[in-house]
Amino acid sequence: MKKKVNILMVDDQPGKLLSYQAILGELGENLIHAASAREALEQLLKNEVAVVLIDVNMPEMDGFELADTIRQHPRFEQTAMIFVSAVHMTDRDRLKGYERGGVDYISVPVIPELLRAKVKVFAELHRKSQQLGEMNEELRLLSGRLLMAQDAERRRIARELHDSLGQYLASVQMSLEILSRPVVPNKAEMLSVAKESLERAVAETRTLSHLLHPPLLDEAGFVSAAHLYVEGFGQRSGIKAKLDLPSTADRLPESIELALFRILQESLTNVHRHSGSSSVEIRLMIADRHAKLAVRDFGRGMPADFLDAFGQNHTRLGVGLSGMRERVKDLGGRLDISSDQHGTTIVVTVPVDGNAATSAFIPS
Repeated sequence: MKKKVNILMVDDQPGKLLSYQAILGELGENLIHAASAREALEQLLKNEVAVVLIDVNMPEMDGFELADTIRQHPRFEQTAMIFVSAVHMTDRDRLKGYERGGVDYISVPVIPELLRAKVKVFAELHRKSQQLGEMNEELRLLSGRLLMAQDAERRRIARELHDSLGQYLASVQMSLEILSRPVVPNKAEMLSVAKESLERAVAETRTLSHLLHPPLLDEAGFVSAAHLYVEGFGQRSGIKAKLDLPSTADRLPESIELALFRILQESLTNVHRHSGSSSVEIRLMIADRHAKLAVRDFGRGMPADFLDAFGQNHTRLGVGLSGMRERVKDLGGRLDISSDQHGTTIVVTVPVDGNAATSAFIPS
């Protein structure tokens, strides 16, 4: 449903205002009346206006003077103004109007279709400009949150390196320093300790590497990487994870496999942090040239206001869901969330190349 914009109609004759109302009513926008230039300025200060329809011949302050006053205000530098005149407009008159910010002219008697068409064009331009501004603001906020998330991730990785991998390597270093001495009591025991610490350091390195970007995703594809990741998630979290993936399927495009894997990671992280669910189901289906990934938990569900914000593309969403939505949007797909007191289901649907979908097995 399109967002209505405001159209300000300025004329000192009530009959003409009613006529404009009847003509422009079909556009479905918000129509605002002003019977004088002063009243028009008051309405402009109270409302964001897409188009101003101005009668040229008005007492006290005529249409040209009103337009000049409007254009001098920084807030109204881009506001579209259309002049209406019941007298013949010379080229000099038109130039005068353009110099004061007018974008078009309508002569009386007004042709309804022409007036509607002209106003509609500027109303749509204003609406598109608003949408672009909102998108830019959303991108700015998302960019800021992503930078914060990156900093938090860097701190987390630094802690992991220091607290786990760093400690194991420090243990190996101490063992080697002791073993380098001329006389070493319990040499076999020290070698065993060093070997165990080194094996744990290797395991920690592999874990960190897998969480950052699993090599298996590049080597064997999403299905194999998802199996390994979900298995590790179940062991780390204690949440029982049921995985339903195609047993035989062609590789998906690299961008889709990466997006699906990151969305799977984020979804499972949210299940662990927020849902309180003891189990989760993950399912991938490939059919009709689309890949559909569904992650379902059986926890407490999402708050209603959060779901409303998601449905309205609100910028108040967290970095995780905003990032998921952007990934899906970049691939021309869609992200759907349904949630109640019985749990939450996240469904991602993205188009894939026909060759990648034809031989895929569809789980029942």
